[in-house]
Amino acid sequence: MESQSFSEDIRRYLALAWHWAWLLILAGAIAAGVAYYINRNTTPVYQASATFLINEAPLSRSADYTSIVISQSLAQTYALLITKEPVLQGVVDRLGLNIPARNLAGSISVTPIQDTQLLVASVVDTNPQRAVDIANTLGEVFAEQNQTQQASRYTASKQNLEEQLSRLDQQIQEVSASLNNLGEEPTAGSATPDPNRAERDRLQTTLAQYRQTYAYLLQSYEQVRLAEAQSTSNIVQVEPAQLPRTPIRPRTMRNTGMAGLVGLMLAAGIVFLIEALDDTIKSPEDISRQLGVPILGIIATHVSETEGPVTANQPRTPVAEAFRALRTNIQYASVDKPLITLLVTSPSPEDGKSTIAANLGIVLAQGGKKVVIVDADLRRPRIHKLFKLSNQQGTSDLFVKPPEPLNGAVQKTEVANLYALTSGSLPPNPSELLGSEKMVKILDMVRDEADIIIIDSPPLLAVTDAAVLAPRTDGVLLVVKPGKTKLAACRQAVEQLQRVGANILGVVLNDVELRRSRYKYAYYKGYYSYHNYYGGKDKKKKTAEQVIKE
Repeated sequence: MESQSFSEDIRRYLALAWHWAWLLILAGAIAAGVAYYINRNTTPVYQASATFLINEAPLSRSADYTSIVISQSLAQTYALLITKEPVLQGVVDRLGLNIPARNLAGSISVTPIQDTQLLVASVVDTNPQRAVDIANTLGEVFAEQNQTQQASRYTASKQNLEEQLSRLDQQIQEVSASLNNLGEEPTAGSATPDPNRAERDRLQTTLAQYRQTYAYLLQSYEQVRLAEAQSTSNIVQVEPAQLPRTPIRPRTMRNTGMAGLVGLMLAAGIVFLIEALDDTIKSPEDISRQLGVPILGIIATHVSETEGPVTANQPRTPVAEAFRALRTNIQYASVDKPLITLLVTSPSPEDGKSTIAANLGIVLAQGGKKVVIVDADLRRPRIHKLFKLSNQQGTSDLFVKPPEPLNGAVQKTEVANLYALTSGSLPPNPSELLGSEKMVKILDMVRDEADIIIIDSPPLLAVTDAAVLAPRTDGVLLVVKPGKTKLAACRQAVEQLQRVGANILGVVLNDVELRRSRYKYAYYKGYYSYHNYYGGKDKKKKTAEQVIKE
């Protein structure tokens, strides 16, 4: 049972989707079309990416956990510094861009690659070449500025040492010049004594001291430079940005597809909301599951009442065949007790009960039965209009006459074996008349002249006329119009008939749009299989005489 219920639910949802397929497709197509138009008219944006390697200072490298944390922090720090205004202003100045540096920040993103010392700088721009230039220049400008900032820690020491080295070099040159001015030193064993001996020794000692100090200062200067090199971290470009061929946005096809899907889902939500709020009868399953009464017939949408009953004008159409199927189902609805009086009613107005009563009477008469259609709708009678009969004398007039034969009140129609007792003049108290014993006598008099009596009564929920007539008949046929008749109204009508003890034969679904319906009723498919035989291809309506001649 659960699997059967599940399969029924699946079929219902599929049928619902098929019924609203036009809305789903239209919503998806409109959403996709709007998205495609917007994306096609949007300026494309390109992205260029350059990869940089963090050249970490040698002194900061180690294998402990602290070094790893410092390395990750350094990567995050560099990623933030690259997008700051000093670097961006340097890029703007170097490339000669005519945009403020702060506006450039929104188009640049720098992301560290996890577990590596790599940074990826991505630049988006409407000009692909400009995006490439900015991405490649970012690393150059940042490396230069970073080098300058980190070198500033050693600038004072280097300048001091350079100044001392410069002074010592000047002093060494001065002492060397003084030594040269003293002339050549006499050779050993010379008889001439050296008059500048003392001065020469002093200058040589001073020169040796200066040179020793200079060597010491130069060593200190090299140590400062080495310390600077070993403690400075920087970045180098390992992969330059390449000219992008395709834009990153808008992605026209992807956005169009997603918009179509969103439109489809929104339409599906609207459909389910409509279905949830719509409590009308939609399918035969609603009747069987909610009301628990059988379905005796399904009548498709056909020609209007102004052209007369379809079973008389077009007896070979599938709709006429559906009325014959209804006739057969009614005949087998009560095999123990013959059905002589049949009441046709509906839960609400405009369900088409009079049309059903007229066409059912025609097919019963065509089956060889003498049928009388009694118009008991003393408020809005329609039987005389359907059969184009006079309504000067009818049911209501029989109440004011003494008990006697019908005296010609039953009129013959153009259909053989079919007669009609029209409503007559409209009384002020229809419910009291129809519930009186006189009505029983009238029906008995009609019964004497007919094999089957079909009574067309007002809607059940509008007035009480049908409720007072129902228990006086052999069976009740309830006419329902899918998509219009409320489920609550149907349930209330069935409960009302059951309370008065009426014999509910079943339900007739009227004016069903089969070709657009959410359910293709199984046994109705067979009728359309013979559509060509019944003249379905001929869109011109044919009269009964033309069909007989064919």
